This record gives sequence, C-alpha cells and structure tokens, in this order.
Amino acid sequence: MWHGLVTVLTAEAEECRKTLALLVQAYMRLKKIRFYGKGSTTIGMKELGARTEPDESYCLGERKPIPDLVLEITVTSGSIDALEIFRRIGVREVWFWEDSVISIYALRDDGYELVNRSELLPDLDIRSLEFHSHMADQYDAVNAFIEAIA
Repeated sequence: MWHGLVTVLTAEAEECRKTLALLVQAYMRLKKIRFYGKGSTTIGMKELGARTEPDESYCLGERKPIPDLVLEITVTSGSIDALEIFRRIGVREVWFWEDSVISIYALRDDGYELVNRSELLPDLDIRSLEFHSHMADQYDAVNAFIEAIA
C-alpha cells in the first residue's frame, strides 16, 4: 500500500519478492549479520506525512520501529514517488528490483543517492544476487547462491 493506495503484486512478482528475500536472508545468515525481518508491515506515521507497506523490509543489528533496508519489486512505473515516502519515514537504504536488475538508493541529508553497492551490506555482490534472483527455480537459486558465497 502506497500512501493510501493499494498495490497488488502479480503471482510472478510475488515469487520474485520471495526469492529475493530468501537470497538476502541467506547472505545475512552466512555472514552472521543479525537481522530482523519486518516483511510488509506498515511503516511510517500520518505525522510524518507518509505511511506505506514495503514489499520486504529488515532491521539490521537490532529491532527498530523503522527498517534499515527495504526491498521493492517494481512491475510497473507509477506516479508515486516511493523514495520520497521512504525518505520521510527515514529508511536508510531502498533496493528496487526491476527485470532482474537491482537499483540501490542510500539515504543522504538531501534525499536518496543511487549507489553501486549496498552500504548496509557492502560485501554483497549485487550482480550475483541479480543472477540468482532470476533463476527459474527458487530452491535451486537459493542453494546455488549459498554455494557461490560460502
């Protein structure tokens, strides 16, 4: 849900979301990064002028009211500025997955900046994550990714 608008992922997009989430979780577990999955829990407040339900979200290190990392599966372009909503809420990093390509945005004082690698997970090979997220079989994708990073 985007600021009062309901968005629905197709079955294919939902499977992509789950595959990406499983890959990111596998990476954090193997690298012993403490994380707390918040899923698509509503974040933000009316007082901030922004509320939304991200496709997937994580707190790193400890539980927090606002996640550090949000994953968004983009299936269509919309007129809603998702990054502005996440900026108001204070999400440190937003990843957009579109057509097997991940774009990473890191929060700065003046808004989000497109970056080449995650600042929260700097050793994560994003190209490998993209490759494995695009594999046809979810189970095989996660196992192959684990083998590649172990």
